[in-house]
Amino acid sequence: MNNSVILILTTLPSTEIANTLSRQVLDAQLAACVTQFAPMHSRYFWQGKFEDTEEIMLLFKTTAEIAPALKEWIARHHPYQIPEILSWSTSANSAYAQWVVAATQTLAT
Repeated sequence: MNNSVILILTTLPSTEIANTLSRQVLDAQLAACVTQFAPMHSRYFWQGKFEDTEEIMLLFKTTAEIAPALKEWIARHHPYQIPEILSWSTSANSAYAQWVVAATQTLAT
C-alpha cells in the first residue's frame, strides 16, 4: 500500500469563501479532508504596492491521482486573479492514507 498523501494549500480572503470552497471540494470528493486555519496575515507586494492582508488558509488532503483535478478546480473557483496553490507529497500512516484513498475513491474510479 502506498502511504503517500498529497497536501494542497491555498489562501482565501474570508472565512465565508473558505467555508464554501472547502465544502464544494468535499462534496465533489476531490479531497478527503480540508483543514482551515484561523485568520492569518500575509504580507507581499502586489502590482507595485505593499499589501498586509488577513487571509484564511486551507490545507487539502488528497491522492496523487486526484491532485491535478483538485488544483485545476481551485484555480477555476478561486476569487484571486493569481491564486496561491502549493502542493507537496508526504507520507502518512497507513490507516490515514487508506482513508484518504477511500474518501476520494468515487472520483478516482
